[in-house]
Order: sequence, then C-alpha cells, then structure tokens
Amino acid sequence: METNQIKETIEMISEENLDIRTITMGISLLDCIAGDTRETAKRIYGKITKKAADLVAVADAIENEFGIPIVNKRISVTPVALLAGSDPQPAFPVIAQAMDRAAKAVNIDLIGGYSATVQAGCTPADLALMKSIPEALAATDRVCASVNVGATRSGLNMDAVKLMGQVVKDVAAIDPVNAMKLVIFANAVEDNPFMAGAFWGVSEGDVAINTGVSGPGVVQRAIADAPNASFEQVCEKIKQTAFKVSRMGQFVGKVAAERLGVPFNIVDLSLAPTPARNDSVAQILETLGLSHVGTPGTTAALALLNDAVKKGGIMAAEKVGGLSGAFIPVSEDANMIAAAEAGQISIEKLEAMTAVCSVGLDMIAIPGKTTAATISGMIADEAAIGIVNNKTTAVRVIPVPGKDVGESIEFGGLFGRAPIMAVNDGDPSVFINRGGQIPAPIHSFKN
Repeated sequence: METNQIKETIEMISEENLDIRTITMGISLLDCIAGDTRETAKRIYGKITKKAADLVAVADAIENEFGIPIVNKRISVTPVALLAGSDPQPAFPVIAQAMDRAAKAVNIDLIGGYSATVQAGCTPADLALMKSIPEALAATDRVCASVNVGATRSGLNMDAVKLMGQVVKDVAAIDPVNAMKLVIFANAVEDNPFMAGAFWGVSEGDVAINTGVSGPGVVQRAIADAPNASFEQVCEKIKQTAFKVSRMGQFVGKVAAERLGVPFNIVDLSLAPTPARNDSVAQILETLGLSHVGTPGTTAALALLNDAVKKGGIMAAEKVGGLSGAFIPVSEDANMIAAAEAGQISIEKLEAMTAVCSVGLDMIAIPGKTTAATISGMIADEAAIGIVNNKTTAVRVIPVPGKDVGESIEFGGLFGRAPIMAVNDGDPSVFINRGGQIPAPIHSFKN
C-alpha cells in the first residue's frame, strides 16, 4: 500500500471503528475419532489445546505491534456429528464440554462446529447431535452450534427443518441467550470464520488461519463524504474502501499464520455491524438516501452495497472465502434496532433483504409463544431463498419466553438489544408435517 493509503487506514482504525472482527483457527478433528465418544472427547481436547496454544498470544502481539484491533479470537472444528458415527450411543454433550474446556484453556472467545450437515438426509449420529443441542448449549459457555438443512444440489430436508424448529424452542426455553449460539443454514460454507455458524469442513486441511474483516463505519463515512454522487460513483467509493479494509485482513492473517507456523486460508469480506455508534450496516443504507432501513428501496441499496464490497475486497486478498457480504443482524446493529423498535422494518422485509446479502434472518427476537411449526416455516422460507438463488442463507431467531411484541431483551456487548418482533400468526403445521425432502431446483443439475 502507498503511504497515503496507510495513513487513511490508520485514520479508519482510530475514527471509524475499523477492526479485524475475528481471527479464526480452523482445526480438523477427523484424526480424533476413537469409536468411543469419551475417548474421542479426550483427543479433541488435546488437539485443540495443542494447535491453538499460541493463537491468542500471537493475535494480541499483532494488535499491539501494528495498532490494528482484533476483536475476537475463535476456533472452528470439524462438524461434530461426523466424529461419533461408529459409537452406537454417542454422548455428544461430552464432546461439547470438551470443546468448551479447550476453548477456555486457550482463552479464545467462541468455538464453532457443534454441527451437522443434513441437507440430503440424516444419519443416526446427525439426529442424536441435533436432539442434543439444547443440553449441549446449556452446559457450555463458548460452544456454538449449526445445522445445514438444505443445499442447491440436494434440496431441502424438511424432516430436519421440522426438528430444528422444536430444537430452537427447546434451546430458548432453557435460556434465550443460548439461542444466539445456534444457526440453521442452507448452503453453509466450510471456511466461514464468523460465529455462530462457523465449522471446519472435511475438504479443508488439518489446521489454518482465517480472518474476518469489518468496517461499516468506514464505508458509511466514505459515502457521506460524497452526498451528490451518482450510483456509479458510490460503487467506486465503496470498492476503494473495501480494498483497504480487506488488505488489512490479508496482512493480519498472513502475519498470524506465519508466526503460528500454519497455512493462511481466507479473508472473509463481510461487513459485520455492532451496536456501537457509527458501526451500522443499516446506517450505510440510510446514508445512501433512505429515510430509514426498511423503506422501499432498502433491498436495492443492500444489493448495491454487497456487490461493491465484494468487487473491492476480492482484489485485495489472495483467497476470499467465508460468507463475504453484509450482515443484517437486528440486535447487533444500532440503526436496525431503532427501526425495529419504531415498527419501520418487519421480518418479511428482512427476509426479502436476505436474498441479496450474507446469511439471513439473523439475531431476531420473537414472542416466546411462537410455535415450533412457525419457526420451522421461517427456516424453510429462508432456506428456499438460499437454495433457489444458490447462496448461503440462515436463521438465528430467539423466541423469548414470557415476552411479546413491544418488549425487548438485552444481551449486552457485541450482541446488543433485541426488540421482540411480530411474527405472522398463520399456522404452517400441516405443511411442515408432510415430511420428506423438497427436491433440488432444476438449475442445480449442471454436470
């Protein structure tokens, strides 16, 4: 980077909330399989604590040396459902607890991979893991869970969709905070460094470093400095800014990988908001000229933003992966929270927006009385968008026991505050109970 670009990046860090949102170490646990869940759990603890022993120390040293904030240090592992197939009675919560102890031992923030990929069908181990999620999340502090229920190539597993609607209810009934650590995907990717949906796919190597960059405030400032710019000029501004942000992610990731003696894998080019002032994706959309997020034109503005971020960022990194786009989690975005509290945005509008951005219905609090069938319907709708459009979509909703529309739940920190949003009161239970598989769309057959 040229001297003036370095100066601009330093200003972004000090004035506009620019940071590395996460350094995530991916670790394969396939060599930990022992045929007995408890022995497997011991091996998992040993491998994680060995491979990630210096992760936090290296990240802290880079942060202090270069003045680049690194907000989260995380680990993703092989989908746990794959690790106990030979055990006739797998005790998956034992593995979750081993993962949690390992996370605490190496002092990382979160560990992802308590996961199953069931888009084409469920093994007995998959079913056992999915049913164990409420117990596992209640018994751990740093473990995150995910289930991939659909894919463009295989269609949508509606039996899994039905089950996960009930699992979400059961998780939140114990503690709604636990529901923040559970994501249901379609077209999940194997190198996603962002929680709660991170896992380390079986096609990845033994261990590698991934970074996730963020900078909504930087993009918003760039647009605000050009109030009369045309759409072409706005896109160019966003691309130039995304290049600088992503270049920083590439730099930090490569330095971390070199010092840890492991390969560097990908940069995730996502814009991830926080509840902090001027760190909002919704504010970017409003700066483009919308009175508030949710007004007509919001989906088009988000499509513009997402595409420009990818075009700028992909030139800055050797290998781009993960989700790479704009996140729209309601509780983690100050302007999104304000719009939801004012009734200016609905779940239906958020669903439309997910057709053009990363992930999906994310960090949305809903009334505790919402039925499991309704949650399954929300999962199915979101998965259908991903399957038909060949993109990643997901649902992370939080049914809050005892609360209804007009109230809110406070999570604190990066997770923010979630207004309880209204859910359509129709009953999809007959549809959900049909069972079976919704077939893959015709355009999935590309052989």
